[in-house]
Parts: sequence; structure tokens; C-alpha cells
Amino acid sequence: MTSPLHPEPPRDRMLRVAGELFYEHGFQAVGIDLVIERAGVAKATLYRHFPTKDDLIAEVLTRANQGFWIWLDSVIDEAPTPRDALVAVFDAVASLAASPNCLGCMFQVTAAEFPNSTHPGHGVALAHKKAVRSRLLRLAKASDLDSPAELADALLMLMDGAFAASRMYGPRNHSRNVGRAARRLIEAHSAAVVSASTR
Repeated sequence: MTSPLHPEPPRDRMLRVAGELFYEHGFQAVGIDLVIERAGVAKATLYRHFPTKDDLIAEVLTRANQGFWIWLDSVIDEAPTPRDALVAVFDAVASLAASPNCLGCMFQVTAAEFPNSTHPGHGVALAHKKAVRSRLLRLAKASDLDSPAELADALLMLMDGAFAASRMYGPRNHSRNVGRAARRLIEAHSAAVVSASTR
């Protein structure tokens, strides 16, 4: 937290401002000059920290990734069991996607604007999605659910769909049902385990 006695360091301010602008308007639409103007820094200051716009984009995404995991871990840590955690994640996604401050998933925006896998932003976005799937897979395995990899894939698609709906439709979007959809998927994979055990 900043205050008059502890002002926000220029690097942090540039990253915060750039992140807000990129998230709202997209990466291509926001030029370096706008970031400099909004952050109130000299051009030389920005380029000293971020030699290219791609460097700035990659660092903004790295910070967004860190923020995502702080949010997700706080949800998971409150749940008493891995299965409860899976459900809680999607209740939290439903709540977040209905927030006026949510404009979808910054990593989806990145992949759409930078489809070339050699772009540094694309690499950060891809690593993020792989890590999210890995976390969902670990929770599914810990919940002793049937076909955990298949379930993790389906749950990630649900999450991505909820964030896409948020960006397209705004706060009044159909992602409010994503928690219910996740429960049904989890129950189906649980029922498959029970069915197999009774044969």
C-alpha cells in the first residue's frame, strides 16, 4: 500500500498502469506514450526498466499470473477437502466473472492478440493455462474422481468460457451458472467411480 510517505515506486506504477490499460483496451491498442502519460514518468525511465513494449507486456502478464494464484490459492485453502476446493473454485469464478471490474481473462486476450508462440507474452499466457490445468488435475486426483485428466480439461474449458462470457457480455452474463455446471461434472465423475466399484 502506498502513501505520501511511501509513494509507489516508478516501476510498480508503470506496471500497474500498463496492466490496467492493457486489460481494458488490449495490448495493440495501447501505445507506450499513453502508459508514460498515465504513469507520470519520463520515457527514459520506462525504457530503462522495459527496453521494449514486449518486455513490458511479459512483465505485466507475470504480475497478473502472480495475482491470479494469490486469488486461487486463497479459495482453495479455505476448502476442507480437495473436492470441496474444486467446487469452491468455480463458485469463486462465477462471482468474479459477474463483478463489474472483471473484463475476462487477460491471458485469453494475450493469446488472441499474439497467436505466434514465439511472442514472449504468448509464452507467459500458455504457461499460465498449463499451470491452471495442472492444479485442477491435482485436485481431481486428490478427490479420487474418475478420469481426472478428462475432468480437468472440461473444468478448464468451463473456466475459460466463464471469463470469455464476462468480457463479451459484461457483468450480467451467463457465467453465473458455472458453479452449477462444475458440480454436475464433478458428480458425473464421482458417479463413474461408484459405478465401477460396484461391478
